[in-house]
Amino acid sequence: MDYGKYKFEQKKKEKEAKKKQHVQEVKEMKFKLNIEKHDYETKIKHIREFIQDGDKVRVWIWFRGRENVHPELGDKLAQKIIEDVSDIAVVEKTPVKEGRNMMFTLIPKK
Repeated sequence: MDYGKYKFEQKKKEKEAKKKQHVQEVKEMKFKLNIEKHDYETKIKHIREFIQDGDKVRVWIWFRGRENVHPELGDKLAQKIIEDVSDIAVVEKTPVKEGRNMMFTLIPKK
């Protein structure tokens, strides 16, 4: 067998295998505490699209100025987000406040 032909066939097989793979990306969505209803709904719609495509979504909630004193408002917003996408996603990493941000990760349900 010709070695060049063998190498060509191997590359071809690797390319085909790569085409069938789906690499799970981590998308990010950022929220502020005082978010309006329409903006919230738009961001939730984007989160749903990302999850339906099979990607993970990391959600950030920003605290600005005096909002830092009220982490319970961030918890409330996080629970609302989790509730709104609970039919298609589960929480991989629970909401944790780190400095001025709160972060959690959502993954698609199996």
